[in-house]
Amino acid sequence: MIDTAPLRDSRDFRLVWTSGVVTLIGSMFTMLALPLQIAHTTGSPWAVGLIGAVELVPMVVFGLYGGVLADRFDRRVMALATELALGVLSLALLANTLLDAPLLWPLYAAAGCAAALQGLQQPSLEAMVPRLVPHEQLTAAGALTSLRWSVGGVVGPALAGLVVTAFGFTAAYALDVATFVVSLLLLWRLRPVPTTEGAASAPALREIAEGVAYAWSRPDLLGTYLADMAATVLALPTALFPFLASELDAPWALGLLYAASGAGALVAAATGGWTGQVHHHGRMVLVAGAAVGAATAGAAVVGGVWAVVVLLAVAGAAGWVGDVYRTTMWNASVPDRLRGRLAGVELLIGAAGPAVGDLRAGGTAARFGLRAAMWTGGLACLGSVTVLTAALPALWRYDDRTDPHVAAVRAESREAE
Repeated sequence: MIDTAPLRDSRDFRLVWTSGVVTLIGSMFTMLALPLQIAHTTGSPWAVGLIGAVELVPMVVFGLYGGVLADRFDRRVMALATELALGVLSLALLANTLLDAPLLWPLYAAAGCAAALQGLQQPSLEAMVPRLVPHEQLTAAGALTSLRWSVGGVVGPALAGLVVTAFGFTAAYALDVATFVVSLLLLWRLRPVPTTEGAASAPALREIAEGVAYAWSRPDLLGTYLADMAATVLALPTALFPFLASELDAPWALGLLYAASGAGALVAAATGGWTGQVHHHGRMVLVAGAAVGAATAGAAVVGGVWAVVVLLAVAGAAGWVGDVYRTTMWNASVPDRLRGRLAGVELLIGAAGPAVGDLRAGGTAARFGLRAAMWTGGLACLGSVTVLTAALPALWRYDDRTDPHVAAVRAESREAE
């Protein structure tokens, strides 16, 4: 079973983790209600799709700048301030629904502002974790964080769907506001997590460039980013699921297709206690990426609905494994003074990959067919991981017991204690 030692041993990690669960489930109410309200107001699929365009640029830009702020200022203060601002946004959405004729533009404004705030917040939340748990528990902490996302991704949409259907948009936004109150109280109890070097005076662009240059100088870290991009751009066929359900003559299975990946990740997380026993983290990132590609390609060629669902769940489980070891490598080997900026780079890739993947999948399906878009993407992911294995041997050789970067961070962590 999954190792829960970080939750037992670290009060502050327990607060951050619980706050994350509460916020994630609450945010799902707004994430579901917002596009449904736009659809209800406009009746236009294009208007609903515009949300993604409104969110992407602020997430990317403010994610990079949020990484700089995470390395300049107390990460607890950053997390609290942005959480409060996100709660105010949900309160504004609630107020808009109470109008006699709710306005459309605040929905888009809230989506863009929320993406910007999440970009500012996420690097601080991720960069503080190595300061909250002992170095030897970083893999377990990464697994628990991934478990949080898996649980929220499965439970949140299910609850949100029930609430919106039964009680409407107002109830969904009100519940989101209530969860922000709880999460703020939890984050308020955190001890300060100041940066180890104090506020910097260099321009933000120079600090961003420093973080990117550090990532570029580390072939093993660079490999983790590229492996993540290979999986999300090439082997994430989420945009094709409505058409796949129709082709399978099983429109009733659309929800299963969407939930399969999250369910696979949840099963992997619940049984992920073994992850702490593996030391060649780079190899696991590569093996997991190959498994995602192979499972996606397999889902493209099988015929039955349940076979497709199972293979998508396998891909989700493999993706969870890759995420755990990527996170562990970043937390265990990046010095604290750069963690925020590296988390910003990670956020950039995490936001861009799925968006580009949807475009790739949709364009390929339009040109060559639905199944071709899936199996070519899966095989391309598998091939990309094979090329990365040959081109970046440092990633394959990475061993947290002997890596000099890990040794330096471990020593830094012990000095801080």
